[in-house]
Amino acid sequence: MALRRAATGRQEPGRYTHKPKNKHYDPLMGMASVHTVIDDHSRVAYAEIHDDETARTATAVLVRAVEWFNARGVTVERVLSDNGGAYRSHLWRDTCAELGIRHKRTRPYRPQTNGKIERFLRTLADGWAYARCYTSEAERRGELDDWLHYYNHHRPHTACGNLPPFSRLINVSGQYT
Repeated sequence: MALRRAATGRQEPGRYTHKPKNKHYDPLMGMASVHTVIDDHSRVAYAEIHDDETARTATAVLVRAVEWFNARGVTVERVLSDNGGAYRSHLWRDTCAELGIRHKRTRPYRPQTNGKIERFLRTLADGWAYARCYTSEAERRGELDDWLHYYNHHRPHTACGNLPPFSRLINVSGQYT
């Protein structure tokens, strides 16, 4: 049975709100799920912020990410994900099949298998999420698109020869460095 905080400050049975709680049973502020997709070759990144990590949300992000990458000349053939419930769902499996994408999951408890996205998440945390004190969650969420533009178009990346990730998408076909 889930509990909620009564007006008196005591706990009483109530309906579950599906939001993370702190020790006082209040919703946690600043909690968000950042769904990220990166291109294995170029390291170009796509991300969206949502309040959950459900299969429905994850598959919707996948569909939008595939459209976003297609608009930039990148054809998504395979997806590597962790073993979260959203990526083990029938909805995820069916969506990948509809998009013609082969899905592979990482080895359990081996973040090294998914090292590229793990490193990107660290860069994202250092460069955007915790880079400064935001006055609100809305302000922090509003800064994500600008930071992604900086990351994709301007920030040097060692795997790309100290060029930004987008530089790998505009090379002549067959002339990748």
